[in-house]
Amino acid sequence: MATQTRQILRRIQNVRHVRQITKAMYAIAATQTVQRKRALAAAAPFSNEAPEALATLWAAARAQGMSHPRFEPGEGQGAALLVINADRGLCGRYVGEINRAAERLAREWEDVAVLAGGEKARSFFRGRGWPVHASYVHAYEKPDPEIAQRILDDVHALFPTHVREVHVVFMRFYGDLVQKLETARLLPLELPTTSPRELLTEPNLGELLNTATEVYLQGVLLGMLLSAKASEQAIRRQAMKSATDNADELLDDLTLNYNKARQHGITRELADIVGGSEA
Repeated sequence: MATQTRQILRRIQNVRHVRQITKAMYAIAATQTVQRKRALAAAAPFSNEAPEALATLWAAARAQGMSHPRFEPGEGQGAALLVINADRGLCGRYVGEINRAAERLAREWEDVAVLAGGEKARSFFRGRGWPVHASYVHAYEKPDPEIAQRILDDVHALFPTHVREVHVVFMRFYGDLVQKLETARLLPLELPTTSPRELLTEPNLGELLNTATEVYLQGVLLGMLLSAKASEQAIRRQAMKSATDNADELLDDLTLNYNKARQHGITRELADIVGGSEA
């Protein structure tokens, strides 16, 4: 009986130690979620207004008979796939959902170049033999325009010369409790339809369209990174909250079992003493 109580006591100590870790990780994830939400909110005006502004430029360019390679399918037959995933685990469904969805999408093409964002995406695709064109490990813990431009440079190295399309798989942040897996086509560009207007531009419309599409793509990628990191931290917070609650329940059960075992041991010892005295 003494051995059983010691084993239960050791389990209680182990669970308490794990609970301390999960509670600390919950606090960190909660702080990170707030920070990522603020950054995402700061980028919202660009995300809301940029598509319409670029669509106006593109409508004017088409009215003048102009074309642009970023609005047309590329010359290659395959596709590039950017997977925005995490560098660390302990974030619930986040890692698995993104990797599985990305792999299903990759199987739709005979030739695909993977741009693996995060260690979890890189190890997943390399372990399954997919060609990883570029990887971004511990590169966007706090997303900024520099990492967005770095990814965009790798995209330009593939599109339009080597691939026909570029797609992105990431987790869209809608709120603390709502994050949805999304797949978006990055290139060729898809914009809302608008009527052409006569524009006076400086520099000329062709140069302006080159610069505008570059800025637009960088902003879109940055928004995706910000949304993905906010989703990751929100899901990690939920996972750590659940783990802490489960640890509390387990501690209650183990404490109850420990008290029962200890009480049973005391009762048995008293019975032995009483039996010895009567003898």
